[in-house]
Amino acid sequence: MAPTHVLRCCQRGLAWIPVIFIALVVCWSYYAYVVELCLFTIPSTIEKVIYLTVFHVSFIMFVWSYWKTIFTRPATPSKEFCLPKSEKEQYEKEQHPETQQEILKRVATSLPLYTRTGAGAIRYCDRCQVIKPDRCHHCSACDMCVLKMDHHCPWVNNCVGFSNYKFFILFLTYSLVYCLFIAASVLQYFIKFWTLCRRKSAENCPKNDLPESHAKFHVLFLFFVAAMFCISILSLFTYHLWLVGKNRSTIEAFRAPVFRNGPDKNGFSLGFSKNIAQVFGDQKKYWLLPVFTSQGDGFSFPTRLVTIDPEQPTECLQPAGLDKGAVEGSAEQTTPLSESQNHLLGNAFYIEEDHKETDVLKSDESEAITISIESES
Repeated sequence: MAPTHVLRCCQRGLAWIPVIFIALVVCWSYYAYVVELCLFTIPSTIEKVIYLTVFHVSFIMFVWSYWKTIFTRPATPSKEFCLPKSEKEQYEKEQHPETQQEILKRVATSLPLYTRTGAGAIRYCDRCQVIKPDRCHHCSACDMCVLKMDHHCPWVNNCVGFSNYKFFILFLTYSLVYCLFIAASVLQYFIKFWTLCRRKSAENCPKNDLPESHAKFHVLFLFFVAAMFCISILSLFTYHLWLVGKNRSTIEAFRAPVFRNGPDKNGFSLGFSKNIAQVFGDQKKYWLLPVFTSQGDGFSFPTRLVTIDPEQPTECLQPAGLDKGAVEGSAEQTTPLSESQNHLLGNAFYIEEDHKETDVLKSDESEAITISIESES
């Protein structure tokens, strides 16, 4: 046990190396930009003030979102997804997978579960001993089940999931803005220093207004580092914006979630605007701030209208004027919506129900007219 414990401690310590590397690069970039470029190199006072103001705003937002991404603990399944003591003992004693599935199905009837394994079984984590909620996966690096897991990011030494996915998107956003601003503002001085270095040994070299100091090395490397990080972050940022618009995680992009009626890669997509709101919230004034505003509880998520799940309890809303047969017919085609689903789907669902009610009433009227004509003849 001791060697295993020591090995895990070493692994946890080594996992912080990428974070420490990023922290050192950010600290050096701050010194190189503020001290070497703005204080010692740029001659214009107005230019210094403008550059320092914009730089510090982007720097603060970048560090804030990065900090929240690293130190926000991933959300895990609650106790209601754990097996009761008697069911757990029976599950562990049972050797047949079919009987174990029956035990899981009995417990899962009261849980908001709509996804299954590829074979149609209840998703259960033997490591954490919990029934996995929808979009929940086990992270081997964190050794826990994470709600709406997207991926484990070594650059933040944390698992990106429901609790910090917004922070991760903002981290990519502000790191891209940070690198773009540095590269754009340093470019003219990079060209001057680069020209000065290449013409240093040439005769009759035109005079350069920049001082000959060690600041030029910081400026040259600052531009190269900013441009390199900008290119690498841009592709990742674009990819995750696409995932947010489709309401998919990285895992779901590679492997579509499986519902009772089969795999559906767009099963959780509610439309572009509602997909954005699920991650960033309803109030747009908080979208750019690294504060938690994501919708939902992480355990259940609104889905598109799919074939009814016979294992889930049904609660059908019967509008006035509809007979029982019409309600039962519609209930066989679609699943009931939970409270969170009604909140996100909004008026679209009720508008659809109103149209259905109107159509039924119109059909009743047409039938009544037909009968009256026949009776008169």
